[in-house]
Amino acid sequence: MLEKLSPAAKAGVLAEALPYIKRFHGRTIVVKYGGNAMTDENLKQCFARDVVLLKLVGLDVVVVHGGGPQIEEMLTRVGKTGEFVQGMRVTDAETMQLVEMVLGGQVNKDIVNLINQQGGKAVGLTGKDGNFIRAKKLLMHDQNNAGELIDIGQVGDIVSIDPALISLLDTGDFIPVIAPIGVGENGETYNINADVVAGKIAEVLRAEKLVMMTNTPGVLDKSGRLLTGVTPKQIDDMVADGTLSGGMLPKISSALDAARSGVRGVHIIDGRVEHALLLEILTDEGVGTLIKSK
Repeated sequence: MLEKLSPAAKAGVLAEALPYIKRFHGRTIVVKYGGNAMTDENLKQCFARDVVLLKLVGLDVVVVHGGGPQIEEMLTRVGKTGEFVQGMRVTDAETMQLVEMVLGGQVNKDIVNLINQQGGKAVGLTGKDGNFIRAKKLLMHDQNNAGELIDIGQVGDIVSIDPALISLLDTGDFIPVIAPIGVGENGETYNINADVVAGKIAEVLRAEKLVMMTNTPGVLDKSGRLLTGVTPKQIDDMVADGTLSGGMLPKISSALDAARSGVRGVHIIDGRVEHALLLEILTDEGVGTLIKSK
């Protein structure tokens, strides 16, 4: 903890951060917030302080959040069981109502309040605000039957993202906090994977960095060792041999798409580490995996 450091050590930490602050001043950082960092009280406070500090030193921070544990809790309360296909939540009409209530209401407002309590100016949004996340029904490819498609309900595939609303908030020193809900051509509501939304927003905003907070140290090889840097080819091989599967698939796919679309740094970091965001962005030592663009 910082308070246990000597004054000289604290000064060293601040000096180490200076070149990173200069490099990233005025640049956009998109953060996918999820995992233990969203449920552990101490980690929640660390995250909020990190976001506010990054904003105060001149970075434009955009937060995209999930809410899997909170959704599962609500489904259990009403007697429903969550189901996933290739890392995507199956979402019937009733589940969609619950997802929108939990993500757009409870979770989003909790995060906004958390950041504001630390001195930030956070504003909560869903993709339905200003229709800025346009979506259509997502049909999954059946991995067991080539050419067959699986309908998993009101799960959305992003058609377009209008960055105007986010850019307007950034210029007013606000911190956008976005729930991953999109709107269809006829006003339909769609549940969209938060990793996918974060990746696409990073692409559209031409972000300097996309940071995905997880409950793992980063991307692990078959032996469970952390890979601090990986290429798209290595990722493709790891998906093919089953090293990466389940809930990591949307995350990895979004990370690769962002890296290939010009986002300079795509990081999958351990959200269980205190102040993981600051450690990854403003220090020499990272806490996760960097996805290289080539």
